[in-house]
Amino acid sequence: MTMIDEALTQTTDTKACEIGPGATEAAARMFGELFSEARKAIVIDDPRTRAVAGARVIDLLRAAGRGVAEHVINPDGSDFHATYAKVEEVREAIAAADGAIPVAVGSGVINDLTKRACGELGLRYMVVGTAASMDGYTAYGAAITKDGMKQTMDCKAPLGCIVDSAVAAAAPKEMTASGYADLIAKIPAGADWIIADLIGAEAIHPLAWKLVQGPLRDTLSNPAGCASGDEREVRKLCEGLVMSAFAMQAMGSSRPASGTEHQVSHYWDMEDLAFGGKPVSHGFKVGIGTLASTATLEFLLEQDLSKMDVETKVAAWWPSFDAVKSTFPSVFPGRPAHVTRAELEYAKKFPSRDALRKELTKIRDNWGDLAAKIRAQLMPFAEVKENLRKVGAPAEPEEIGVTRARFRETYAGVPYMRARYFGADLVQRLGLMPALLDSLFGAGGVWEVK
Repeated sequence: MTMIDEALTQTTDTKACEIGPGATEAAARMFGELFSEARKAIVIDDPRTRAVAGARVIDLLRAAGRGVAEHVINPDGSDFHATYAKVEEVREAIAAADGAIPVAVGSGVINDLTKRACGELGLRYMVVGTAASMDGYTAYGAAITKDGMKQTMDCKAPLGCIVDSAVAAAAPKEMTASGYADLIAKIPAGADWIIADLIGAEAIHPLAWKLVQGPLRDTLSNPAGCASGDEREVRKLCEGLVMSAFAMQAMGSSRPASGTEHQVSHYWDMEDLAFGGKPVSHGFKVGIGTLASTATLEFLLEQDLSKMDVETKVAAWWPSFDAVKSTFPSVFPGRPAHVTRAELEYAKKFPSRDALRKELTKIRDNWGDLAAKIRAQLMPFAEVKENLRKVGAPAEPEEIGVTRARFRETYAGVPYMRARYFGADLVQRLGLMPALLDSLFGAGGVWEVK
């Protein structure tokens, strides 16, 4: 049994997956197996993805005796994004197709638009992926911008997924670089999970851990090969990204694929981060966040927490949630949406002093073993940065339009952005966040603010 086959025994939504060179040729067969009663499909693509895979999918479906409707997003070839207006456009096209089953042909944006539209219509669909650009093909939920704010909207993952690695290898290099950056994030995310597991915040799910972490080092081992379009390396990247989403399905949570670094990305999502007049890709934001998360965990490893004075740490902690909430306007100056999110999310994980005492005591008493596990899990900061460079992804915040002063402000607010427990939370609960920020952004820091 392959790892994909093993994953499919535990996934809640996706029941068929094929990855490899020429996998597009399986589109009609998979469609027939998954939607045996369907007489008609509707292929949703854009001019670019129509050229590389959509036209072939249409031909295959028609040759198999299926009726095929078509919806080309922005047929003039202009850029588009995953906005709710586009969801409505795709939903209306599907609804008008007389019971046709949607087949999304594209990468992140087309998949998310189709996924959400199908969710609203109560339909299942399949996707034919065209790039190794993110881990969202088989993920639950769709990242959609609505009312000026990017948010993850509920909807099921596709019933079937095909990723043709030959097509993905020929995709624009920046798409592969974005996918690589999204995948390398799973390394510090794994370390965050190890800490959360120890303190009892979120137990490690053995299968989900295996699906993500098992092949991860090998998948990331040749960033230059990914950048050059080597089909074998891009295929491994495609598999790693899909397995990441399968792990999320198996666990019913994004924990296997998301740590501190994703909170950096979500923070910038709320600010509609753009550079050069274009939105910055998810993977590129996550890649910069991965560097910060890795540096955070390395900072933690420099501390000898086996000698921690727990009572001193507890006494310095906030006496109540209201006390810390009162600081949010200064943590997020001029960002009322961030304040609102922090009030909602941080309340769910804010520990009382008694709870903090138990948590820090567990950290202190198990520090030797915990530090060893974190050290074994991490890829060194310098190696992460070098790999991002080799694959063609940004490795400095300025390369995605973020000044170092803005990056410092972002990172100070990261612990408040989600109820999940991360490595940055431990730093904060130890009272070491000012020291961490100085080590990253102060004199001599990796992103010294001048």
